[in-house]
Amino acid sequence: MIVVKNVTLRRGVKVVLDRASVVFAPGEKVGLVGRNGAGKSSFFALLNGGIHEDSGEFSIPAQWQMAQVAQDMPETEQSATDFVIEGDSVLLAARAEVAAAEASDDGMAMAHAYMALNDAGEHDAPARAQALILGLGFSTAQLDQPVNSFSGGWRMRLQLARALMCPSDLLLLDEPTNHLDLDALVWLEAWLKRYAGTMIVISHDREFLDAVTQVTVHVDNAKLVRYGGNYSKFEDMRAEQMLLQQAAMAKQADKIAHLQKFIDRFKAKASKAKQAQSRVKALERMEKIAPVLADAEFNFEFKEPINVPNPMLSMLDASFGYPPPADAPAGTPPTVIVRNINRSVLAGQRIGILGANGQGKSTLVKTVAHALTAISGEISEGKGLSIGYFAQQELDVLRPQDTPLEHMIRLAKDTPAHLRAPGQSGTEQSLRTFLGTFNFGGDMVKQAVGTMSGGEKARLVLCMIVWQRPNLLLLDEPTNHLDLATREALGMALNEFEGTVMLVSHDRALLRAVCDEFWLVSKGAVEPFDGDLDDYQQLLLDEARRVREEAAAALKKAR
Repeated sequence: MIVVKNVTLRRGVKVVLDRASVVFAPGEKVGLVGRNGAGKSSFFALLNGGIHEDSGEFSIPAQWQMAQVAQDMPETEQSATDFVIEGDSVLLAARAEVAAAEASDDGMAMAHAYMALNDAGEHDAPARAQALILGLGFSTAQLDQPVNSFSGGWRMRLQLARALMCPSDLLLLDEPTNHLDLDALVWLEAWLKRYAGTMIVISHDREFLDAVTQVTVHVDNAKLVRYGGNYSKFEDMRAEQMLLQQAAMAKQADKIAHLQKFIDRFKAKASKAKQAQSRVKALERMEKIAPVLADAEFNFEFKEPINVPNPMLSMLDASFGYPPPADAPAGTPPTVIVRNINRSVLAGQRIGILGANGQGKSTLVKTVAHALTAISGEISEGKGLSIGYFAQQELDVLRPQDTPLEHMIRLAKDTPAHLRAPGQSGTEQSLRTFLGTFNFGGDMVKQAVGTMSGGEKARLVLCMIVWQRPNLLLLDEPTNHLDLATREALGMALNEFEGTVMLVSHDRALLRAVCDEFWLVSKGAVEPFDGDLDDYQQLLLDEARRVREEAAAALKKAR
């Protein structure tokens, strides 16, 4: 077992663990949670030998094999399959033993080496590696493509596959879902449930933690506090503790009163029925959520839109995609991703956009947000439509060299006075004050955005959206860099939002909390999805199984 006893750990002058103790039994699957900066990654560095304790006792069984996801971006011309196979350290050692035995011309050594190679799984290594690669969202055509041909996010998926390929007694996963879409995430959950070793995972995805862990360790005030149960069980137990504190109770009461007031006011009004139902949903979860919100880096709300057109927009025989590259020969046609879309977005709708990677979810959102131009067809917008757009890549809407204050000043200048809310001033002081409500204070307002963390960039994009008072929110993976508490704050803010929401996310807890209906982007079409998230997850698992079986059959035939 892993034993941490009275360990003190410092990073520079900061004490991240102070006489902390915890024990992990073999085979336990543990979620490591805590606020950003609490020391989770430092604790991982202690486990993998990257740093050493300043005092106390720490031990891991010497014979345990450890696996973790390498954080460097791989640069190699190896094929995806060969790169992942090399994650199997036992197989690599067996191959080296065979090479050494053959070089020595020792018959007995060669016999032992070939037996070890067979035991290490040489015969099915390509099939095992390819099952991992396909499960993480790659296509069969990409199995033999060089690693260097993939973008950064896809290379990090290959690093994850390589870690899973390694036979291990201890698996350390630090935010493994960050580069995954929902289809790959569902597959990873199923794989980790079958993992037989000890696993410790850092994640800000509530449903992922609930699915794959049975123990939760909270890094809190430089201590390691162990709870029996997954994240939701931990949250329940911690909520009970925090509700004893008057501050949390007062905050909860205020929130409940706010939600109840809206429900009472609009529950009988047909045009507000969906928003009222969302508040009911939020109220049901409030007792558990309020203490978690107390831990959020900031809390916020989307202001009531100035007006709410209905319909918000209509798409008629629309096709979306990408224009040809600038260096393409004249006459090169655009790339069409989704076509013949005939859909309307109505006031008050809360739409979750589902679809496997590459099917066109982001293309749909980008086109509605005017970041791309429709290739054909019409998009007609309601009078007074105001869009708040959260791009999956924050730097699509941010300028790395500019500061938060410069972003807000430019935003204020670009917003005509007649479109501003009453009392919404564009003066530098008012913008500084507004930035402060999103934890951009002091020197941070003049810090270049390019030097900020992913969470800080996400916070700035949310700040800019809230200031605009939109009536249509287009959110493409808004939670990628947000911690659990801030994700809850976002979910509550969306439930209180008076306008319309279109949401792409692999955070199922957020989708369940916010969305009343789903659209499925698949095979070039955008259609309503007749089912809930559980139905969609089963669809993804069935499809992943079909792809793996087809790949295995093709590999067998090739032999």
